[in-house]
Amino acid sequence: MSTPAASHLIRLNKTDGGLILSASHNPGGPEEDFGVKFNMPNGGPAPEGVTEAIYQRTLEIAEYRIAEAQDVDLARTGRQDIAGMAVDVVDPVADYARLMESLFDFPAIRAMFAGGFTMRMDSMCAVTGPYAVEILERRLGAARGTVLNATPLPDFGGMHPDPNPTWASALMDEMFGPDAPDFGAASDGDGDRNMVVGRGIYVSPSDSLAVLAANAHLAPGYAAGLAGVARSMPTSAAADRVAAALGIASYETPTGWKFFGNLMDAGKATLCGEESFGTGSDHVREKDGLWAILMWLNILAVRGESVAGILAAHWARFGRNYYSRHDFEAIAVDKAEAMMAALRARLASLPGTAPEGLEVEAADDFAYTDPVDGSVATAQGVRLLFKGGSRAVFRLSGTGTEGATLRLYLERYVAGPEGLLADPQAALALVIRAAHAVAGIKAHTGRETPDVVT
Repeated sequence: MSTPAASHLIRLNKTDGGLILSASHNPGGPEEDFGVKFNMPNGGPAPEGVTEAIYQRTLEIAEYRIAEAQDVDLARTGRQDIAGMAVDVVDPVADYARLMESLFDFPAIRAMFAGGFTMRMDSMCAVTGPYAVEILERRLGAARGTVLNATPLPDFGGMHPDPNPTWASALMDEMFGPDAPDFGAASDGDGDRNMVVGRGIYVSPSDSLAVLAANAHLAPGYAAGLAGVARSMPTSAAADRVAAALGIASYETPTGWKFFGNLMDAGKATLCGEESFGTGSDHVREKDGLWAILMWLNILAVRGESVAGILAAHWARFGRNYYSRHDFEAIAVDKAEAMMAALRARLASLPGTAPEGLEVEAADDFAYTDPVDGSVATAQGVRLLFKGGSRAVFRLSGTGTEGATLRLYLERYVAGPEGLLADPQAALALVIRAAHAVAGIKAHTGRETPDVVT
């Protein structure tokens, strides 16, 4: 079951919560990665207060007991009696597919495929394969074989199911090749992330969120408009510009989908997104990879344009937030933390300086006060805000399997009409040099070149 499908099941059945066993995009099992996650009755990840209370309770466990019972018959849906417990076996795909059908214009998408539209979906031997085959090939009429690597495998078939240009390189090669289909997409280990690619053009997650926000009204489930748009702090401000044009609220939160839950529950935000390839809406309380892919298909079907055409029109209207993330992986934890500590110690002295000739207007360690419950989150990432709208953000992540990952987020705004079609790395070159100079990445870590660029 994908993580967004589990969120939907919790909400659909009005349960008191749900336990999700997931290693995300890492291989799972006794010798690999493993995680236990509790989701609340709204279907979203438990907030820190709940997870801390659970942790404190684990310190009091004195014993546990195991019930010996027959296996659940997973080939038969419906209720079964297992050792005195009522166990309901559900079809993990059917309920989710019905939800998607209620949100998107399936007839329009079917007509687009019938008219010759071509697509490639790489499920990366992870959980979304059965969902993608059922929805794209069976319900929407995409050609058989549209979904690649559709069988979920315990070790992902040796793949690394993190949908970005580095790990989905085969898809990128096809989409930039001579026989590229019209549309390409990929999803991750537990189904909550997505990557979108057009023929000869890559869509950054930040741009994807902005385009979806600007065009959401084309999908039946969002025809009435959006209450607001929320993004994680490291995500580019492209969605903010769309929200301003639509006259709706925009929110900047710390990284972590749990921070979007309060906004959606309170009716303040309808669409949410983060730069790490996560996009979703208030239909569930998790990011949702297939949802984002279907929203793109709905927009393409209604507008009748290519991905490249939609992006060009979007940038012409709103300007372009050039954006990239550079990941430096498997850094010794002590070195990574020393770099961040040194950077934080210098924040007050940075405004007014001009590394590489780029003037620093402000520098801070991002803090967030939740507008719904007033909770405060501090030390969420160091921000360098440069004159003219450029910025660099530094964060450490522990979601890998070895050491620390330094994530450097880079952004530069170009209003247009000139300069909207440059290569992002070239457009960001000055910001990259300035960020390295300020943080001393090479001096602290010995690293100069990122392992992953997205």
